Parts: sequence; C-alpha cells; structure tokens
Amino acid sequence: MEKPTGYDTFHMGRSSIDLYSADIGAPFVEITRFAAFVGGSPTNVSVGARRLGLRSVLLTAVGEDLVGDFILNFLKREGVETQFIPRKPGHRTSAVLLGIEPPDRFPLVYYRDNCADMELTIDDVLAAPIAAAKVFQFAGTNLYKDPCRSATLFAAELARRSGVRVVLDVDFRPDQWHDPRAFGVAIRSALHTVDIVIATDDELNAAMLTDPAQMSLMHSQVSDARVRGDVESAIRAMMAMGVQAVVRKRGLQGSRVYLRDGSTIDADAFPVEVVNILGAGDAFAAGFLYGYVHGWGWHRSARLANACGAILVTKHGCANFMPTLEEAMAFANSRGGL
Repeated sequence: MEKPTGYDTFHMGRSSIDLYSADIGAPFVEITRFAAFVGGSPTNVSVGARRLGLRSVLLTAVGEDLVGDFILNFLKREGVETQFIPRKPGHRTSAVLLGIEPPDRFPLVYYRDNCADMELTIDDVLAAPIAAAKVFQFAGTNLYKDPCRSATLFAAELARRSGVRVVLDVDFRPDQWHDPRAFGVAIRSALHTVDIVIATDDELNAAMLTDPAQMSLMHSQVSDARVRGDVESAIRAMMAMGVQAVVRKRGLQGSRVYLRDGSTIDADAFPVEVVNILGAGDAFAAGFLYGYVHGWGWHRSARLANACGAILVTKHGCANFMPTLEEAMAFANSRGGL
C-alpha cells in the first residue's frame, strides 16, 4: 500500500480489564484466583499490530478510574498511540471475567453497563487522525448502542472518503444485543463503507440472521454462539453490498479469503494444543493486517494470521500475549513456513 501516512493502522472500539481464571480447568463456580490483563477486541488488535511492528493508534474511551489508568499504562508501554483516547466522566471502564476449561469451555461474564467506550462520539472521531492511517479497523460490538454506533459509522465513512482501507471484524457478542436480528441490521448498515470483513462462520451467519432460532449458546460461552445458516450465501450478500474481500476464519481448517471475482484462496492452519481461545481472533486480525499493509498478498497474509492466532490459543490471556513478528515467523518457520 503506497498511501503516505503517519500511522499504519487505526483501531476503534472497546477496551477492558480482563480477569482470567488462574485455576485453569476449574469450573467457573470453583475459581479462587484471577489474573489481570488488558482486553477488548480492537484494543487487542492494536497491541498485536504494534508488536508485529506496525504503527498503530487506538480510539477507545476509559473512565476516570484506576481501571482506565491500568489500560492506558499497558498501552503506553506497548507503544500503541493513546493520545486520542478520551476519559468519560461518570462512566466506568469495562471489565470481563473469564473461566478457562480447555478444550472448549471458556465462560465469559461481561461488565459493560455504563461503560466508557460506548460513549465515543463523532467529536472524538474528528479529534483523531483517521485519515492519516492506511487501515481503519473496527468491530461489530461498536454498533450496539449510540453514541458509539453513530461515531463508528461516521469514522468508517470518513476513512472511506480519505482513501483509508476499512476493515470490519464482525465480533458477534450476543449478550450485548437486545435481539440477535438487530446485530445483523447494524452490520449490514455499515457494509457499504467496508473493504474487508474478517469473521468466523457463525459471525458471517449472524450478519445475515433473520430468525432468532438460528442461534444457540454453547456452555454459557457468550463469545462462542452457534449460528446456523448458509455461509457462502452470506458472503455473496456482503459482496453485493460493496465488500471487496471476506476473510473467513475456519479454526483447524485454517482460513479462506473470498474475492469479488469469485475466486478463493485457502491458507492452512497451524495445529496446536488449545489452552484458551479468547484473543486468538484478534491475533489473527493483527497478523492479517500486518501482511495486508506490507502488500504480502492474500495467502501469505492469511498464513501469518493463522500463525498469530495459533500462538494465542496456547496462552493465558489476550493483549498481553500477542506475538512479535520474530516470534510469529519462528513459529511458522518451524512448521513449514508461510
């Protein structure tokens, strides 16, 4: 990508303190200890991008509280640009509690009532350098409530007008929505501004959801809703709305990139033993964005994304465990390379 800019990637959305069970394998009701990390999907991606070597800037919001201090302190140490992150008096920095019961139970409890990051406004967007980035990335969770919903749509429109590539991580969190159909309506309202969509099969189906009966939750795991539907049809519908590429995360099957000309590109996975799936999708997005910004092409970018995601599922937390480029390349090279 040739656009001269001050930043490589601009990320907008939620941030939180993530309290992860330190009793790995214990049922949630038997947890005795938690470890504190930083989380929130676009926040995680901004850290992952920075660790890989991109110049990343984050637009989230935090309260005037110690949890906000905790998040900002971590981001500053990581080198993520934080100067455009506002404090929101009267609103709390959000929190998440997570149980870890490998291989497939990771129950989540969100504390997002009155949370600061959903108070981002259009003025906050105008005060930040979106047009100075190569990529603007946001998450579907941004869209569940105003003023953040309108601010995000405005930011995506501004990015598009400025020649900045817009990337949507669908990020379906059903407990944040009063009706799962509302999620699809919100996602579809943004797609005309989006160049690249990153999503799982369930998220792609959720974006086109018409019947609540299509959705079910697994093990009280609000991060892992199962949504029935025709994935290929959902992708075609997204393309019809203007999306240029869809990056489909397929777990052990790797990833597949769908392009507007009807072609697909498969990138094999890197099999590993799963400790914790949370954060893997954000590491995947960071890896993909690194390759995309550097003009690597779809296959190599997706392979780096797969490698970063695979590394994260072997770790305890999210942002704190994002790999560096050296770590990701060493991991990939030991398993056949990119």
